[in-house]
Amino acid sequence: MGLTLPSVLAIDAGNSKTDAALISADGTVLGTGRSGGFQPPRSGVEAAVDVLGQAVSAAAAAAGLPAAGPGSPYAAQVSACLANADLAVEERQLTEAIGARGWGAATEVRNDTFAILRAGVEEPCGVAVVCGAGVNCVGMTPDGRTARFPALGRISGDWGGGGGLADEALWSAARAEDGRGGPTELARALPAHFGHTSMYELIEALHLGRIPGGRRHELVPVLFAVAAAGDPVAGALVHRQADEIVTMATVALRRLELLDREVPVVLGGGVLTARHPQLNDRVADGLAERAPLARMHVITAPPVLGAALLGLDALAAPPPSYARLRARFGVPPAAPSGAGPRARFE
Repeated sequence: MGLTLPSVLAIDAGNSKTDAALISADGTVLGTGRSGGFQPPRSGVEAAVDVLGQAVSAAAAAAGLPAAGPGSPYAAQVSACLANADLAVEERQLTEAIGARGWGAATEVRNDTFAILRAGVEEPCGVAVVCGAGVNCVGMTPDGRTARFPALGRISGDWGGGGGLADEALWSAARAEDGRGGPTELARALPAHFGHTSMYELIEALHLGRIPGGRRHELVPVLFAVAAAGDPVAGALVHRQADEIVTMATVALRRLELLDREVPVVLGGGVLTARHPQLNDRVADGLAERAPLARMHVITAPPVLGAALLGLDALAAPPPSYARLRARFGVPPAAPSGAGPRARFE
C-alpha cells in the first residue's frame, strides 16, 4: 500500500503545551505529536516556532513521513491556532514565520480561541468564550466574518479569568483583614490554602517569592468554594465573572448579526469547564435573557480538533471527513439543537 499523504497539519498551541496532528483528506488522523508551551513574547518568535516544530516532527514521525523541505511539505494546509496570537499583526508575523518552515503549501494562523469554537460547532458559525488563565471571546460565520477582542488584559478592557479572579480575591481578602474593606471568609481561606494564618503572612510570602507567583491560580477553586458557602464578597466576584462572559458573548453575537439566529455559544477554559453552578448557571440565565436563541454548551473536545476542522474547511472537505475526524477524537456531533437555552446548557 502507498503512503497516504496528509491534507492538513493542525496545530493547537497554548501557554503550557502544543499539540499537532496530521490529517488525511478523508479525515483520518495519521499521526500526532506534543511539545511544550508556545510563548513568543518570552522566547521570541523563532524560538517559539521551534517548539511547534518539535510537535510537528513527532506527528510526522508517527505518520511515517520524511522530514519536510522546500517543495516537499507535510500537508496542503497548515491550520495553526496559537496562544499569544492576539492581534492581526501578530497573526501575520506568525504566519510568515511558520510558512517559512515549509510544513505546508499554505498556512493560516488564528488565535487559539478559534480552535475551541470550531471544535464545538458543526459548521463554522457561532461564538466561543474561554475563561481559563485569562478570558477571551471570538465569533465566526460561514462567510468568513469574525468578531474578536484583543484579550490583552486590563489595557484592552478585560476582567477576570483565573489570574484576574485570584488577584481580585487577594485584594478583597487583604482589605478585609486590615479594615479597609468589608468582612469576607476569603481573608481566612486564602492564606489557609498555603498553610498561613493571616493575609499578612500570605502577602509577605508572595511578595518575597516564597510562594511562586504561578501558584496564585490555586486560589481560584478556593474562591469558588467560599462563594458556594454563601460569602457575599466571593459571590460578587463570581457573579461579575459570569456577567463579563455574558457581555462578551452578546457583543460578539451582535457584531456578527447573530442575535436573531439560533447559534451555538461554546464555553471553554478551566474555569468554565469546572462547571461551578454559581458561575455557569448565571451565565445560562444571562444569555437566556440577552441572547435567548443561543444554544450553550461546555466544550470538552481537544482544541487540536478545532484546528483540524478549520483546515478541512479551508480545503472544502466532504462531510464524511468531518464525521470521521470527530469520531477519531471521540466527539459526537457538535452543538445539537434543543428545546430551550437552559436545556441546551450541557
